[in-house]
Amino acid sequence: MTLKIAIDPDVSTAPYEQLRGQISEQARAGALPVGYRLPTVRGLAEELGLAANTVAKAYRALEADGVIETRGRSGTFVAAVGDAADRRAARAAQAYAEETKRLGLSRAEALAAVNDALRAAYGG
Repeated sequence: MTLKIAIDPDVSTAPYEQLRGQISEQARAGALPVGYRLPTVRGLAEELGLAANTVAKAYRALEADGVIETRGRSGTFVAAVGDAADRRAARAAQAYAEETKRLGLSRAEALAAVNDALRAAYGG
């Protein structure tokens, strides 16, 4: 299995976000198995024609999301994302529900706001 990344300079999405999204998607889909060793920041930056800081920013975001983990000098690896991602999503959903209740929104209004945000994030 290999990492397959395509950065499109003609889209409005920042290169680091394209990279983050593609690695995350591949990890969640199982195309990159748990324990898969990712290229070094410099190596991937060179391969993709990006600045090392761009790749480092994507790796930091992926680590914060629980998608990857850095093991010191051993490298960066795909983490077991399901549990960490599910826990973070559940915490975010709980915080959102509490906030919309405090704001006095109805359940329908809160769900409509979520649907609008998801359409914006995922397109369509």
